[in-house]
Amino acid sequence: MRHFVPRAPALLVVVLLAVTTGVSPAAADDLSERGWVWPVDDVQLVRRFEAPAHAYGPGHRGVDLGSAVTVRAPAAGRIAFVGMVAGRAVVTIDHGDGLVTTLEPVLTDREVGDAVSRGSPVGVVAAGGHAGPGTVHFGVRREGEYINPLRLLGGVPRAVLLPCC
Repeated sequence: MRHFVPRAPALLVVVLLAVTTGVSPAAADDLSERGWVWPVDDVQLVRRFEAPAHAYGPGHRGVDLGSAVTVRAPAAGRIAFVGMVAGRAVVTIDHGDGLVTTLEPVLTDREVGDAVSRGSPVGVVAAGGHAGPGTVHFGVRREGEYINPLRLLGGVPRAVLLPCC
C-alpha cells in the first residue's frame, strides 16, 4: 500500500529549517550573506516586492525606497545599461553570478562598461516612474527571474526610536 505524502511549499520548508536548526530564514538564504548594501542613504521602504504568479502576471518586481537623492551600487559590478525605458531614466548593474540590479528613475553620468564598487554613487533620483517624487525603484534579477531585493540585504533595517521634544 502506497501512502500519499503532500509536498510542503518552499516557505514552509525554510520555516521548518529555521525552527529545527535555530537558523533564521534570512540566514538559510544564501543571498543574505553576499554583503550587499542599501542603494540609498536613508532607508524608507515605500512599497514591498510582490511576486507575480507567472512571468507576465501582475506584481511589483522590486522595492520602492523613499526620500532618496543619491543612488549607490548595492554591490560591485559593471554598468550594463543606461538609458530611457518607457519614459524613465534607468541604470542597470551586472554584478556577475547571474545577479543584475535595476534602479529607476536614476540619472547618471556613468557609461555602459564602467566598473562600480559596492556603495559607490551611480546617480541621482530623477522624475518619472510609477512611484512618487524622490522615490527609487530597486529591482534585482537572478538568472533572469526577479527576486525580492531584501533577500540580499538581510531584510528591512530595524526602526530606531528617537527621543521626543
